[in-house]
Amino acid sequence: MGRSGPWWLTDRLALLAVAGVLLSGAAWAQFQRQPWPAGQATPALDLIDLQGQRWRTDALKGRAVVINFWASWCQPCKEELPSLQTLHEVSAGQPVVIAINVREPLARVTRYVQAAGLSLPVVSDPQGDLARRWGVTVYPTTVLIGADGRARWRVIGDLDWTGAESGRWLAAMAPSRP
Repeated sequence: MGRSGPWWLTDRLALLAVAGVLLSGAAWAQFQRQPWPAGQATPALDLIDLQGQRWRTDALKGRAVVINFWASWCQPCKEELPSLQTLHEVSAGQPVVIAINVREPLARVTRYVQAAGLSLPVVSDPQGDLARRWGVTVYPTTVLIGADGRARWRVIGDLDWTGAESGRWLAAMAPSRP
């Protein structure tokens, strides 16, 4: 009693709902790509990574840039970082990949980067100022910047940055060849 519709239909719908929840937790299934808001300027970059290298907007012109906002307490972030590391290793600087850790003490960030074996540029944003400037409220969030220096896309959630779909997005942002 208390069920609406035939019992077999209700049970099958419940089973489908459970299967959908389980499948939605699969790796790389949890992202949403949004265009950068029209009329919103791309914030200027003037970052210094953990190795002391400076990353500035003017120096990055002519190169596509992938900026990833993450935290070590964020499980989807930790699942996504290895693919960003691979993208960094195989891209030869095109695109430039920069990871920005948000609201964690520098010592924790440094320990995590070393333990995870990350060599991609990592910037610490201990107060969350950079995240606020870029409109980031969900982790991970990645902003894709074209070779012209303009933000094009915001990807919310974790993604395989070595996959075919992200490869097409990145290729479309690369500088055009003469």
